[in-house]
Formats: sequence, structure tokens, C-alpha cells
Amino acid sequence: MSFIESPTFPGKVSYGSTGGPSYRTTIVEMVSGREKRNIEWSLPRMKYNAAFGVCTLQDLETVIAFFHACYGRGHAFRYKDWSDFKSCGIEETVSATDQLIAFGDGSTTAFQLLKVYTVGTATLARDITKPVFGTVKIAIEGVEQASGWTVNTTTGIVTFSSAPANLAQIRAGYEFDVPVRFDSDEMQLSHSDWKCGTLSIPIIEVRL
Repeated sequence: MSFIESPTFPGKVSYGSTGGPSYRTTIVEMVSGREKRNIEWSLPRMKYNAAFGVCTLQDLETVIAFFHACYGRGHAFRYKDWSDFKSCGIEETVSATDQLIAFGDGSTTAFQLLKVYTVGTATLARDITKPVFGTVKIAIEGVEQASGWTVNTTTGIVTFSSAPANLAQIRAGYEFDVPVRFDSDEMQLSHSDWKCGTLSIPIIEVRL
């Protein structure tokens, strides 16, 4: 599967788009009214409709060009989800200590970027595979590391030149994109009047 790393889907359009996380759950309802719920996905799959972000003819032309470049569903690409694109809160500033991604063991040098969502005692760890270039910060035991590590922005893997010490907390801060593709090989456009019409641009996350 081909992936277009650059450019990212137009941020102006994604800003006005609708969508968010989607799960798959099977529910069996008993005669008594009780339920059995089976969680089929351990991680969400993001779904969006970019049509709501198209405000001008120039926006539409940009999206159509992007659709052609991707051959519809053929190629995946980066998409900025404005409701969740940082290791911290949306209105906060990224810090090297935002997310605990691992503990050192004295021998491992490569670690996956993570974002952990917590409500009470319930947590979900989401792999971050598309960090934004130039935004990643790393800390060991609370101290930001200016050097001694690199990050692969196509996979989200951080590699240290020397393995962090045993039980050392490894933390990270970053901005990130969502890996997605168009969810249709057809772009449905309807022009009802000059500069007016309807369209649908479904977009769905791809598992990497």
C-alpha cells in the first residue's frame, strides 16, 4: 500500500470537517432485557467527512486535485484531526514530559510513540505512527534530551543512540497526524447553482 507523506490533506478543509473515533461492538439483547456486549476492536478507527470543510471553489479544487493524486482509495495520506492532534490538551503547549511511552530496560533502544487516554482506572494506549516533523520532544526521568535520539516520522519510532537505564521513565511530547485514505473511489458532486451544491468526501483511518 502506498502512503503519501507530503503534503498533508489541506488543514483548512480538515478544520471544518466532521468526524471522530469509531468502535465496533456487537450487542446481543436477551429476552430479559439484559445485554451481552462484545468489543470487537481494541482500538478506535477514525472516520471523517471532509465535505463540511469545503467553503470555497478553491477548497473544492484543492480537494479534487488531492483525490486524483491518491487515485481515490488507492493511496493513504496524512490528515490533521483538529479535535485531537497533540500529546497534551488542544489549548496546551507541547512538553517533553506529556506522555509516558515506556520504561528503559538498559538494552532496548527503540520505542513507539504513544498517547494514553485515561478516565478513572480505565486507560487506552494509542500508537502514534505519524508524528509531525520538528514537533517531537523527548525526556528521560523528567529531563528533556536535546540530543542522543532520533524519531522516524513515518512510523513514530524513537531510537536512542544509547539504551536508557533500567526503569528510567521515557516521556515524549509531539503533534501528530492520522493516517487515512478516502473511503470511496467516487467523489459525489452536485452543482445546484453557481458556487452552490452538495458533496460527500468520506475519509477513514488506515491501520499501519
